[in-house]
Parts: sequence; C-alpha cells; structure tokens
Amino acid sequence: MKHTILITLMALILGIGGNDLRVLVLTPTPQMHCESCENKIKSNMRFEKGVKKIETNLETQQVTITYDASKNTVEGLQKGMKKIGYDTKVVSDNAVKKEEKKSK
Repeated sequence: MKHTILITLMALILGIGGNDLRVLVLTPTPQMHCESCENKIKSNMRFEKGVKKIETNLETQQVTITYDASKNTVEGLQKGMKKIGYDTKVVSDNAVKKEEKKSK
C-alpha cells in the first residue's frame, strides 16, 4: 500500500501520465465582437475539465485553449463552447513541446 502511494506521488510530481498538454485553436460562430464576448468565453471555459489556459483574439477571431488531453478532448471543449452559444471550427490541435511544459 505504501509503495503504491509513493509511486502515485512520484508520478504526480514528475508529471508522468496525465500531463499530455495540447494547444487547441478554434474560431467561434457567432464572432466575438467585444471584450464582453471574450470575457464570456474565458469565464465559462475555465471550468471545463483539463483547461489550463485560455486566450482570445478579436482581431483574428480565434480562441486558443491549452488543455490536458488526458482530462478532455477537442469534442468536449467544443461542446463546452456550444453550451455558451458558440459553434466552433478547429483551426489546429497540437501537442505542447516538452521545452514549453518545463518553462510554465
């Protein structure tokens, strides 16, 4: 029992298993028009499982979500956006490079 707890703690500390960070870029429909639109997305999407960081850009009409792929999926995040009134199109979904993980 002690051995299992020790291994689990070590895995959490070292970030092994379950720290598969990805960066998802979406375009929302309807478009974001103002800071209020951005805040609506940020304040609601932060509660979706695995979400680590959310950035919005009115100029490019893109929402960038850094998330843990072991806790959520692209489809799950799109459903979260749908709940708050936005259909989305995936622009990209890429793994975070290990160097980027260490610097955060």
